[in-house]
Amino acid sequence: MMRKSDFAFWSFIVMAGLAGATTVLNVSKTYSAPTPNSEIYKQLDLFGDVLERVRTDYVDKPSDSKLIESAINGMLAALDPHSSYLSPKNFQEMQVQTRGEFGGLGIEVTMENGVVKVVSPIDDTPASKAGILSNDLITHLDGEQIAGMTLSQAVERMRGRVDTPITLTIVRKGRAEPFDVKIMRAVIRINPVKWQLDGDDEVAYLKVTTFNEKTHENVVKAITQMKKKAGDKLKGYILDLRNNPGGLLDQAISVSDDFLNQGAIVLTRGRNLRETQRSNARKGDLTDGKKILVLINGGSASASEIVAGALQDHKRATIIGTRSFGKGSVQTIIPLGGNGALRLTTARYYTPSGRSIQAKGIDPDLIVEEELPPELKKLQKSRTPRGEASLRGHLRSESNAPDKKETSGSSSYVPRERDKDTQLQYAIATLRGLPTDIKAVKQGADKEKTAKKAEPAKSKTEAPQPAPKN
Repeated sequence: MMRKSDFAFWSFIVMAGLAGATTVLNVSKTYSAPTPNSEIYKQLDLFGDVLERVRTDYVDKPSDSKLIESAINGMLAALDPHSSYLSPKNFQEMQVQTRGEFGGLGIEVTMENGVVKVVSPIDDTPASKAGILSNDLITHLDGEQIAGMTLSQAVERMRGRVDTPITLTIVRKGRAEPFDVKIMRAVIRINPVKWQLDGDDEVAYLKVTTFNEKTHENVVKAITQMKKKAGDKLKGYILDLRNNPGGLLDQAISVSDDFLNQGAIVLTRGRNLRETQRSNARKGDLTDGKKILVLINGGSASASEIVAGALQDHKRATIIGTRSFGKGSVQTIIPLGGNGALRLTTARYYTPSGRSIQAKGIDPDLIVEEELPPELKKLQKSRTPRGEASLRGHLRSESNAPDKKETSGSSSYVPRERDKDTQLQYAIATLRGLPTDIKAVKQGADKEKTAKKAEPAKSKTEAPQPAPKN
Protein backbone atom coordinates (compact mmCIF):
# COMPACT_ATOMS: atom_id res chain seq x y z
CA MET A 1 0.00 0.00 0.00
CA MET A 2 1.17 3.51 -0.71
CA ARG A 3 0.16 6.12 1.84
CA LYS A 4 -0.31 9.64 0.70
CA SER A 5 -1.84 12.84 1.95
CA ASP A 6 -4.62 13.64 -0.53
CA PHE A 7 -2.91 14.25 -3.80
CA ALA A 8 -4.84 16.93 -5.75
CA PHE A 9 -7.93 16.57 -3.50
CA TRP A 10 -9.69 14.17 -5.87
CA SER A 11 -13.15 13.17 -4.70
CA PHE A 12 -15.89 11.27 -6.51
CA ILE A 13 -19.54 12.20 -6.07
CA VAL A 14 -22.26 10.10 -7.68
CA MET A 15 -25.75 11.57 -7.88
CA ALA A 16 -28.72 9.32 -8.76
CA GLY A 17 -32.45 10.02 -9.05
CA LEU A 18 -35.60 7.93 -9.45
CA ALA A 19 -38.75 9.31 -11.07
CA GLY A 20 -41.98 8.00 -12.61
CA ALA A 21 -43.77 4.73 -12.01
CA THR A 22 -42.03 2.03 -10.00
CA THR A 23 -42.56 -1.68 -9.66
CA VAL A 24 -42.30 -3.02 -6.11
CA LEU A 25 -40.80 -6.47 -5.72
CA ASN A 26 -41.93 -8.24 -2.53
CA VAL A 27 -39.44 -10.74 -1.21
CA SER A 28 -40.10 -12.74 1.94
CA LYS A 29 -37.19 -14.33 3.81
CA THR A 30 -36.66 -15.71 7.28
CA TYR A 31 -33.63 -14.51 9.22
CA SER A 32 -32.15 -15.57 12.52
CA ALA A 33 -31.37 -13.06 15.27
CA PRO A 34 -29.53 -10.10 13.69
CA THR A 35 -25.77 -10.07 14.00
CA PRO A 36 -23.36 -7.58 12.41
CA ASN A 37 -22.56 -10.08 9.65
CA SER A 38 -26.16 -11.11 9.02
CA GLU A 39 -27.18 -7.47 8.67
CA ILE A 40 -24.51 -6.75 6.07
CA TYR A 41 -25.45 -9.88 4.14
CA LYS A 42 -29.08 -8.74 4.24
CA GLN A 43 -28.06 -5.42 2.72
CA LEU A 44 -25.96 -7.18 0.09
CA ASP A 45 -29.03 -9.26 -0.83
CA LEU A 46 -30.89 -6.00 -1.30
CA PHE A 47 -28.11 -4.64 -3.51
CA GLY A 48 -28.13 -7.82 -5.55
CA ASP A 49 -31.90 -7.60 -6.05
CA VAL A 50 -31.65 -3.97 -7.21
CA LEU A 51 -28.72 -4.70 -9.51
CA GLU A 52 -30.50 -7.63 -11.17
CA ARG A 53 -33.72 -5.64 -11.60
CA VAL A 54 -31.78 -2.78 -13.27
CA ARG A 55 -29.94 -5.22 -15.56
CA THR A 56 -33.13 -6.91 -16.71
CA ASP A 57 -35.77 -4.14 -16.70
CA TYR A 58 -34.03 -0.81 -17.37
CA VAL A 59 -35.19 0.78 -20.63
CA ASP A 60 -31.69 0.60 -22.16
CA LYS A 61 -29.21 -2.19 -21.61
CA PRO A 62 -26.73 -0.84 -19.04
CA SER A 63 -23.04 -1.58 -18.78
CA ASP A 64 -22.43 -3.99 -15.90
CA SER A 65 -18.98 -2.53 -15.20
CA LYS A 66 -20.33 1.03 -15.08
CA LEU A 67 -23.10 -0.02 -12.70
CA ILE A 68 -20.65 -1.60 -10.29
CA GLU A 69 -18.14 1.26 -10.54
CA SER A 70 -20.89 3.82 -9.90
CA ALA A 71 -22.11 1.83 -6.91
CA ILE A 72 -18.58 1.73 -5.47
CA ASN A 73 -18.12 5.45 -6.04
CA GLY A 74 -21.45 6.19 -4.41
CA MET A 75 -20.50 4.16 -1.33
CA LEU A 76 -17.15 5.90 -0.96
CA ALA A 77 -18.59 9.36 -1.62
CA ALA A 78 -20.90 8.80 1.35
CA LEU A 79 -17.83 8.58 3.62
CA ASP A 80 -16.02 11.86 2.92
CA PRO A 81 -14.89 13.99 -0.04
CA HIS A 82 -11.49 12.30 -0.27
CA SER A 83 -12.23 8.56 -0.39
CA SER A 84 -12.72 7.26 -3.92
CA TYR A 85 -12.27 4.42 -6.37
CA LEU A 86 -9.55 4.67 -9.00
CA SER A 87 -10.16 2.78 -12.20
CA PRO A 88 -7.06 1.08 -13.68
CA LYS A 89 -6.55 4.07 -15.98
CA ASN A 90 -6.97 6.64 -13.21
CA PHE A 91 -4.69 4.64 -10.91
CA GLN A 92 -1.98 4.65 -13.55
CA GLU A 93 -2.41 8.40 -14.08
CA MET A 94 -2.17 9.04 -10.35
CA GLN A 95 1.12 7.13 -10.23
CA VAL A 96 2.42 9.24 -13.11
CA GLN A 97 1.45 12.45 -11.29
CA THR A 98 3.27 11.52 -8.12
CA ARG A 99 6.40 10.98 -10.20
CA GLY A 100 6.16 14.63 -11.20
CA GLU A 101 5.25 14.60 -14.91
CA PHE A 102 1.88 14.35 -16.66
CA GLY A 103 -0.16 15.87 -19.45
CA GLY A 104 -2.94 18.38 -19.00
CA LEU A 105 -3.64 21.96 -17.90
CA GLY A 106 -1.82 22.24 -14.58
CA ILE A 107 -4.54 22.70 -11.95
CA GLU A 108 -5.30 20.94 -8.68
CA VAL A 109 -9.06 20.42 -8.36
CA THR A 110 -11.80 19.00 -6.18
CA MET A 111 -15.54 18.55 -6.61
CA GLU A 112 -18.01 20.90 -4.94
CA ASN A 113 -21.77 20.96 -5.42
CA GLY A 114 -21.57 19.11 -8.72
CA VAL A 115 -18.95 21.33 -10.35
CA VAL A 116 -15.16 21.29 -10.40
CA LYS A 117 -13.52 23.71 -7.98
CA VAL A 118 -9.96 24.91 -8.51
CA VAL A 119 -7.89 24.38 -5.37
CA SER A 120 -4.78 25.88 -6.92
CA PRO A 121 -3.25 26.46 -10.36
CA ILE A 122 0.29 25.08 -10.61
CA ASP A 123 2.98 27.65 -11.31
CA ASP A 124 4.24 28.00 -14.89
CA THR A 125 1.55 25.79 -16.42
CA PRO A 126 -1.08 26.60 -19.10
CA ALA A 127 -3.78 27.11 -16.45
CA SER A 128 -1.65 29.52 -14.43
CA LYS A 129 -0.66 31.51 -17.51
CA ALA A 130 -4.30 31.68 -18.62
CA GLY A 131 -5.25 33.40 -15.35
CA ILE A 132 -7.13 30.56 -13.63
CA LEU A 133 -7.44 31.36 -9.90
CA SER A 134 -7.98 29.36 -6.73
CA ASN A 135 -11.70 29.01 -5.88
CA ASP A 136 -12.75 29.34 -9.54
CA LEU A 137 -15.63 27.00 -10.38
CA ILE A 138 -15.49 25.13 -13.69
CA THR A 139 -19.02 24.42 -14.93
CA HIS A 140 -18.53 23.39 -18.58
CA LEU A 141 -15.81 21.74 -20.67
CA ASP A 142 -15.97 22.67 -24.35
CA GLY A 143 -19.58 23.67 -23.76
CA GLU A 144 -20.57 20.38 -22.12
CA GLN A 145 -22.00 20.68 -18.62
CA ILE A 146 -19.94 19.07 -15.85
CA ALA A 147 -22.94 18.40 -13.60
CA GLY A 148 -23.49 14.64 -13.61
CA MET A 149 -19.83 13.78 -14.19
CA THR A 150 -17.59 12.33 -11.51
CA LEU A 151 -14.40 14.24 -10.77
CA SER A 152 -12.31 11.58 -12.49
CA GLN A 153 -14.43 11.93 -15.63
CA ALA A 154 -14.04 15.71 -15.62
CA VAL A 155 -10.28 15.44 -15.06
CA GLU A 156 -10.01 12.92 -17.89
CA ARG A 157 -11.83 15.34 -20.20
CA MET A 158 -9.44 18.16 -19.30
CA ARG A 159 -6.50 16.00 -20.26
CA GLY A 160 -5.71 15.09 -23.82
CA ARG A 161 -3.14 15.28 -26.56
CA VAL A 162 -0.49 17.94 -26.16
CA ASP A 163 -1.09 21.17 -28.13
CA THR A 164 -4.85 20.62 -28.36
CA PRO A 165 -7.19 23.30 -26.97
CA ILE A 166 -9.99 23.06 -24.43
CA THR A 167 -12.42 25.78 -23.36
CA LEU A 168 -13.34 26.02 -19.68
CA THR A 169 -16.44 27.90 -18.56
CA ILE A 170 -15.58 29.65 -15.31
CA VAL A 171 -17.79 31.05 -12.56
CA ARG A 172 -15.85 33.49 -10.40
CA LYS A 173 -17.20 35.34 -7.40
CA GLY A 174 -17.31 39.03 -8.08
CA ARG A 175 -18.16 38.59 -11.75
CA ALA A 176 -21.80 38.73 -12.72
CA GLU A 177 -21.62 36.27 -15.60
CA PRO A 178 -19.71 33.05 -16.36
CA PHE A 179 -16.89 33.45 -18.87
CA ASP A 180 -14.87 31.16 -21.12
CA VAL A 181 -11.12 30.58 -20.98
CA LYS A 182 -9.40 28.74 -23.83
CA ILE A 183 -6.31 26.80 -22.75
CA MET A 184 -3.83 24.77 -24.81
CA ARG A 185 -2.91 21.43 -23.26
CA ALA A 186 0.77 20.77 -22.57
CA VAL A 187 3.05 18.25 -20.92
CA ILE A 188 3.06 19.25 -17.27
CA ARG A 189 6.48 18.72 -15.77
CA ILE A 190 6.30 19.58 -12.13
CA ASN A 191 9.50 21.00 -10.71
CA PRO A 192 8.32 21.02 -7.10
CA VAL A 193 11.07 23.32 -5.80
CA LYS A 194 12.21 26.75 -6.94
CA TRP A 195 14.79 28.89 -5.25
CA GLN A 196 16.62 32.17 -5.46
CA LEU A 197 18.66 34.50 -3.26
CA ASP A 198 17.24 37.89 -2.32
CA GLY A 199 18.58 41.03 -0.65
CA ASP A 200 22.24 40.85 -1.59
CA ASP A 201 22.26 37.11 -0.93
CA GLU A 202 21.11 37.59 2.67
CA VAL A 203 17.80 35.76 2.19
CA ALA A 204 17.38 32.25 0.78
CA TYR A 205 13.94 31.90 -0.81
CA LEU A 206 12.60 28.36 -1.26
CA LYS A 207 9.21 27.76 -2.89
CA VAL A 208 7.70 24.26 -2.72
CA THR A 209 4.73 23.93 -5.09
CA THR A 210 3.78 20.30 -4.41
CA PHE A 211 5.00 17.21 -2.57
CA ASN A 212 5.83 14.58 -5.19
CA GLU A 213 8.58 11.98 -5.27
CA LYS A 214 11.19 14.62 -6.19
CA THR A 215 10.41 17.23 -3.54
CA HIS A 216 12.76 16.23 -0.71
CA GLU A 217 15.63 15.55 -3.09
CA ASN A 218 15.20 18.96 -4.75
CA VAL A 219 14.89 20.78 -1.42
CA VAL A 220 18.24 19.36 -0.35
CA LYS A 221 19.85 20.38 -3.64
CA ALA A 222 18.39 23.90 -3.44
CA ILE A 223 19.58 24.52 0.12
CA THR A 224 23.04 23.19 -0.71
CA GLN A 225 23.35 25.50 -3.74
CA MET A 226 22.07 28.57 -1.87
CA LYS A 227 24.46 28.01 1.05
CA LYS A 228 27.36 27.60 -1.33
CA LYS A 229 26.50 30.73 -3.29
CA ALA A 230 25.58 33.01 -0.37
CA GLY A 231 28.27 31.92 2.06
CA ASP A 232 28.51 33.95 5.28
CA LYS A 233 26.04 36.58 4.03
CA LEU A 234 23.04 34.28 4.51
CA LYS A 235 20.78 35.43 7.38
CA GLY A 236 17.86 33.08 7.01
CA TYR A 237 15.36 31.16 4.88
CA ILE A 238 11.86 31.77 3.55
CA LEU A 239 9.91 28.56 2.90
CA ASP A 240 6.97 29.43 0.65
CA LEU A 241 4.12 26.90 0.92
CA ARG A 242 1.36 29.17 -0.38
CA ASN A 243 -1.08 27.48 -2.76
CA ASN A 244 0.70 24.16 -2.26
CA PRO A 245 -2.16 21.62 -2.30
CA GLY A 246 -0.18 18.79 -0.68
CA GLY A 247 0.98 15.44 -1.97
CA LEU A 248 2.92 12.52 -0.57
CA LEU A 249 3.00 12.18 3.20
CA ASP A 250 6.51 10.73 3.32
CA GLN A 251 7.83 13.73 1.39
CA ALA A 252 6.24 16.15 3.87
CA ILE A 253 7.94 14.25 6.69
CA SER A 254 11.31 14.33 4.92
CA VAL A 255 11.08 18.06 4.16
CA SER A 256 10.16 18.81 7.79
CA ASP A 257 13.13 16.70 8.88
CA ASP A 258 15.42 18.90 6.74
CA PHE A 259 14.82 21.78 9.18
CA LEU A 260 14.66 19.88 12.49
CA ASN A 261 17.22 18.15 14.69
CA GLN A 262 14.93 15.96 16.77
CA GLY A 263 11.38 15.39 17.98
CA ALA A 264 8.05 14.45 16.46
CA ILE A 265 7.07 15.69 13.01
CA VAL A 266 3.52 14.40 12.67
CA LEU A 267 1.21 12.02 14.49
CA THR A 268 -1.19 9.87 12.47
CA ARG A 269 -4.08 8.31 14.35
CA GLY A 270 -6.21 5.64 12.74
CA ARG A 271 -9.33 3.82 13.81
CA ASN A 272 -7.48 1.50 16.17
CA LEU A 273 -4.69 2.23 18.63
CA ARG A 274 -2.28 -0.03 16.72
CA GLU A 275 -2.71 2.22 13.69
CA THR A 276 -1.32 5.26 15.53
CA GLN A 277 2.09 6.25 14.20
CA ARG A 278 4.60 8.92 15.13
CA SER A 279 7.20 10.18 12.69
CA ASN A 280 10.34 11.64 14.25
CA ALA A 281 13.08 13.90 12.97
CA ARG A 282 16.66 12.71 12.71
CA LYS A 283 19.66 14.74 13.80
CA GLY A 284 20.82 17.23 11.21
CA ASP A 285 19.38 20.65 10.33
CA LEU A 286 20.34 21.55 6.77
CA THR A 287 19.92 25.27 7.52
CA ASP A 288 22.36 25.21 10.47
CA GLY A 289 19.80 26.71 12.84
CA LYS A 290 19.31 29.93 10.90
CA LYS A 291 16.01 31.82 11.01
CA ILE A 292 13.13 30.34 9.03
CA LEU A 293 9.94 32.10 7.97
CA VAL A 294 7.16 29.97 6.45
CA LEU A 295 4.51 31.52 4.17
CA ILE A 296 1.02 29.94 4.06
CA ASN A 297 -2.45 30.90 2.83
CA GLY A 298 -5.85 29.39 2.07
CA GLY A 299 -4.36 27.31 -0.75
CA SER A 300 -1.85 25.60 1.57
CA ALA A 301 -3.25 22.17 2.34
CA SER A 302 -2.51 18.66 3.52
CA ALA A 303 1.24 17.95 3.33
CA SER A 304 1.91 21.70 3.43
CA GLU A 305 0.07 21.92 6.74
CA ILE A 306 2.11 19.05 8.16
CA VAL A 307 5.34 20.93 7.47
CA ALA A 308 4.05 24.28 8.73
CA GLY A 309 2.53 22.70 11.86
CA ALA A 310 5.71 20.78 12.75
CA LEU A 311 7.99 23.80 12.40
CA GLN A 312 5.52 25.98 14.30
CA ASP A 313 5.11 23.57 17.22
CA HIS A 314 8.86 23.24 17.66
CA LYS A 315 9.27 27.03 17.40
CA ARG A 316 11.71 26.36 14.60
CA ALA A 317 9.96 28.81 12.29
CA THR A 318 7.63 31.78 12.35
CA ILE A 319 4.50 31.17 10.25
CA ILE A 320 3.38 34.19 8.22
CA GLY A 321 0.33 34.74 6.04
CA THR A 322 -3.29 33.63 6.50
CA ARG A 323 -5.03 30.50 7.76
CA SER A 324 -4.42 27.32 5.75
CA PHE A 325 -7.01 25.06 4.08
CA GLY A 326 -7.55 22.54 6.89
CA LYS A 327 -7.05 19.16 5.17
CA GLY A 328 -6.09 16.91 8.06
CA SER A 329 -6.84 13.39 6.86
CA VAL A 330 -4.59 10.73 5.39
CA GLN A 331 -5.57 8.64 2.39
CA THR A 332 -4.11 5.19 1.78
CA ILE A 333 -3.90 3.90 -1.80
CA ILE A 334 -4.86 0.21 -1.78
CA PRO A 335 -4.16 -1.55 -5.11
CA LEU A 336 -6.91 -3.93 -6.24
CA GLY A 337 -4.90 -6.15 -8.55
CA GLY A 338 -5.80 -5.39 -12.14
CA ASN A 339 -8.98 -3.58 -11.07
CA GLY A 340 -7.46 -0.23 -10.16
CA ALA A 341 -7.14 0.95 -6.58
CA LEU A 342 -9.04 2.23 -3.58
CA ARG A 343 -8.21 5.63 -2.10
CA LEU A 344 -9.48 5.36 1.47
CA THR A 345 -9.25 7.76 4.38
CA THR A 346 -7.52 5.69 7.05
CA ALA A 347 -6.23 8.23 9.55
CA ARG A 348 -6.11 11.84 10.67
CA TYR A 349 -2.89 13.64 11.26
CA TYR A 350 -1.93 15.89 14.13
CA THR A 351 0.90 18.33 14.77
CA PRO A 352 3.59 17.34 17.31
CA SER A 353 1.67 19.10 20.11
CA GLY A 354 -1.45 17.09 19.29
CA ARG A 355 -3.35 19.79 17.38
CA SER A 356 -5.81 18.51 14.81
CA ILE A 357 -5.62 20.28 11.44
CA GLN A 358 -8.86 18.80 10.12
CA ALA A 359 -11.32 21.57 9.16
CA LYS A 360 -9.31 24.01 11.29
CA GLY A 361 -6.11 24.63 9.41
CA ILE A 362 -2.89 26.19 10.66
CA ASP A 363 -3.16 29.70 12.08
CA PRO A 364 -0.11 31.84 11.29
CA ASP A 365 1.97 33.43 14.05
CA LEU A 366 1.72 36.71 12.15
CA ILE A 367 -1.28 37.49 9.98
CA VAL A 368 -0.18 39.32 6.85
CA GLU A 369 -2.77 39.75 4.10
CA GLU A 370 -2.02 40.39 0.47
CA GLU A 371 -2.63 43.82 -1.01
CA LEU A 372 -5.21 43.34 -3.74
CA PRO A 373 -5.07 45.32 -6.99
CA PRO A 374 -8.08 47.57 -7.70
CA GLU A 375 -9.68 45.11 -10.13
CA LEU A 376 -9.78 42.40 -7.45
CA LYS A 377 -10.95 44.46 -4.49
CA LYS A 378 -14.58 43.81 -5.40
CA LEU A 379 -13.79 40.09 -5.30
CA GLN A 380 -12.50 40.44 -1.76
CA LYS A 381 -15.77 42.00 -0.60
CA SER A 382 -17.88 39.21 -2.08
CA ARG A 383 -15.59 36.24 -1.49
CA THR A 384 -16.06 33.99 1.51
CA PRO A 385 -12.89 32.01 2.36
CA ARG A 386 -13.43 28.34 1.55
CA GLY A 387 -11.52 25.52 3.18
CA GLU A 388 -11.99 21.89 4.16
CA ALA A 389 -14.86 22.86 6.47
CA SER A 390 -16.82 24.14 3.47
CA LEU A 391 -16.67 20.85 1.57
CA ARG A 392 -19.85 18.85 1.56
CA GLY A 393 -19.46 15.77 3.75
CA HIS A 394 -16.00 16.73 4.98
CA LEU A 395 -14.39 14.42 7.52
CA ARG A 396 -14.78 15.87 11.00
CA SER A 397 -12.11 15.47 13.62
CA GLU A 398 -13.20 13.76 16.82
CA SER A 399 -11.89 16.83 18.63
CA ASN A 400 -14.44 19.02 16.84
CA ALA A 401 -17.54 19.31 18.97
CA PRO A 402 -20.76 19.40 16.91
CA ASP A 403 -21.40 23.00 17.92
CA LYS A 404 -17.85 24.15 17.25
CA LYS A 405 -17.54 26.56 14.36
CA GLU A 406 -15.14 25.30 11.72
CA THR A 407 -13.52 28.09 9.77
CA SER A 408 -10.57 26.68 7.86
CA GLY A 409 -9.37 28.38 4.74
CA SER A 410 -8.60 31.97 3.76
CA SER A 411 -7.71 34.02 0.71
CA SER A 412 -5.27 32.30 -1.63
CA TYR A 413 -4.36 35.27 -3.83
CA VAL A 414 -0.65 35.73 -4.55
CA PRO A 415 0.52 38.45 -6.97
CA ARG A 416 2.64 37.32 -9.89
CA GLU A 417 5.02 40.28 -9.47
CA ARG A 418 7.37 39.70 -6.54
CA ASP A 419 7.62 43.39 -5.73
CA LYS A 420 3.83 43.47 -5.21
CA ASP A 421 3.80 40.33 -3.07
CA THR A 422 3.00 41.77 0.37
CA GLN A 423 3.65 38.58 2.33
CA LEU A 424 6.94 37.85 0.60
CA GLN A 425 8.24 41.41 0.94
CA TYR A 426 7.31 41.39 4.63
CA ALA A 427 9.28 38.18 5.15
CA ILE A 428 12.33 39.46 3.24
CA ALA A 429 12.37 42.71 5.21
CA THR A 430 11.99 40.85 8.50
CA LEU A 431 14.96 38.56 7.82
CA ARG A 432 17.12 41.49 6.73
CA GLY A 433 16.15 43.53 9.79
CA LEU A 434 14.72 46.33 7.65
CA PRO A 435 11.69 48.51 8.50
CA THR A 436 8.52 48.16 6.47
CA ASP A 437 5.15 49.89 6.28
CA ILE A 438 3.35 46.54 6.09
CA LYS A 439 1.36 45.71 9.21
CA ALA A 440 0.92 42.32 10.82
CA VAL A 441 -1.34 40.98 13.57
CA LYS A 442 0.11 38.58 16.13
CA GLN A 443 -1.73 35.32 16.71
CA GLY A 444 -2.04 33.71 20.11
CA ALA A 445 -4.22 33.63 23.19
CA ASP A 446 -4.66 37.40 23.01
CA LYS A 447 -5.22 37.58 19.25
CA GLU A 448 -8.60 39.31 19.69
CA LYS A 449 -6.89 42.06 21.64
CA THR A 450 -3.99 42.42 19.24
CA ALA A 451 -6.32 42.32 16.25
CA LYS A 452 -7.73 45.67 17.38
CA LYS A 453 -4.29 47.18 17.30
CA ALA A 454 -2.10 45.87 14.49
CA GLU A 455 1.59 45.69 15.20
CA PRO A 456 3.91 47.40 12.69
CA ALA A 457 6.01 44.92 10.75
CA LYS A 458 9.15 46.87 11.63
CA SER A 459 8.88 45.59 15.19
CA LYS A 460 11.57 43.07 15.91
CA THR A 461 10.74 39.45 15.22
CA GLU A 462 12.32 37.03 17.66
CA ALA A 463 14.63 34.54 15.99
CA PRO A 464 13.07 31.07 16.10
CA GLN A 465 15.40 28.60 17.78
CA PRO A 466 15.41 24.79 17.94
CA ALA A 467 13.52 23.54 21.01
CA PRO A 468 13.19 20.22 22.80
CA LYS A 469 10.67 18.06 21.02
CA ASN A 470 7.94 15.91 22.49
